[in-house]
Parts: sequence; C-alpha cells; structure tokens
Amino acid sequence: MGCEVERPDISVVVLAYRSASTIEGFVSSLVASLDNERLDWEIILVGNYAEGADDQTPEVVRRISSGNSRIKSVVRVKEGMMGWDMKSGLQAATGKTLAVIDGDGQMPCTDVIRVYQLMREKGCDLVKTVRVERSDGFYRRFISANYNRLFNVLFPGMDARDINSKPKIITRELYENMTLESNGWFIDAEIMIIARRLKMRIGVIETTFHSIDTRPSFVKPLAILEFLANLIWYRIKEFGLK
Repeated sequence: MGCEVERPDISVVVLAYRSASTIEGFVSSLVASLDNERLDWEIILVGNYAEGADDQTPEVVRRISSGNSRIKSVVRVKEGMMGWDMKSGLQAATGKTLAVIDGDGQMPCTDVIRVYQLMREKGCDLVKTVRVERSDGFYRRFISANYNRLFNVLFPGMDARDINSKPKIITRELYENMTLESNGWFIDAEIMIIARRLKMRIGVIETTFHSIDTRPSFVKPLAILEFLANLIWYRIKEFGLK
C-alpha cells in the first residue's frame, strides 16, 4: 500500500507578474501572517514572464524560493495572461485549501488568513473578498460596477458584488471538480460560475483595495470586451449543461 501525501493546510498562489520591486516585501508579510496563525502552509510564487521583456521578476522569485523550502517558484515563458498564470500556480499547489492573491500589494495579504478562517468556521467551499473601499480610480470602479451588475443578471442567486476580487480560497475538492479553461482575465468569473453550477457554499468578506503607483493596470480596454463576450458565452454554455 502506498502512503498518502501529507498536504499542508493551505497553499497560497501569489501572482507576481512584473512585481520585482514589490514581491519580496509582500512575501515577507504573507509569511509572517501565516506563521502567526500556526498553519502548515506553502506558497507558490508565479513569476511567469513575456519572452524578451525587461523583467527581473523571475530572478527575484527564484531567489525568494531558494531561501525557504516552503516556497515554490513557478517560472515559465507566458503562454497566456492572468488566467494562464493562475492555472500554472494552482497545478503546482498541494494544499488542502488553495488561495490565490495578486502579489502587487493592492490586496492586503492578511486577507488570506481571513478567508481561510471563514472557510473553516462556516464550512464554505469557496470564500472571496468584496472590495468595499477602492483607491484605483473612477474609471476602473465604474467598469467593475457595471460588469458585476451584468454578471448578477446572467448568473443570479449569488453574491456578485465583486466577482474579480481576491484573495479567493477554494477547497481541494472543489478545485479537482473544476476544469478551468480561461487563460485570460475571465478566470475569476469562471471560478464563480463553476462554483454556482456545482451549488457550492460561498462565503464573502469585505476588504479595502489599495492603489498602486509602480505600474499601470494590465487590464486593457480590449479585455473589457472579452469579459462581456465571455459572460454571454458562458451563460449560453450553462443552458446547455442543464
């Protein structure tokens, strides 16, 4: 008989694309938060990069992981956008629960602990944040609000105030029942759509979203059109799955 692998309590997938200047401080704070909770944890640092780009993130991510056996690095030439990065990190994670957060500091790393605690307390399959305070400008708040309204119309019956907010945390069981397809920015919505379809128990906590001055947003106008097209396409697919 084979021995079962002892899984850590939580795997935290940190999306670190082009975050060379901020990721070390973010990881230090995240490690302190996890250690303070006395959790058995692992961190997956995703430092995927565009070939030929002037980006020091891969080297920084590898250096961080080399100094701590509980931190793994995933560094590959990008074949997609944020969704592809997230999937590559989730595939490397071994934990009983899997959290995903951006490593640019806009989302407090302590929220990882908060979503984990709510999952344990309430027996949720998925817990996510809702950004009730945002410092990222009127344009992005306007786009986000209308996108979430449309999501709520097409996929009613769940808290759709802030579909794209992170951190999100899911159980391994839910993850293994998902076949995530999106390689782009739609992956957050895809996770929520699948959780809704599977009638998973979803929890929400409120948080603050900070501004970032070190780089512009990676979400371009074309991505907004892709969001809308994907929402409609996934609504059609949901009808076909019933």
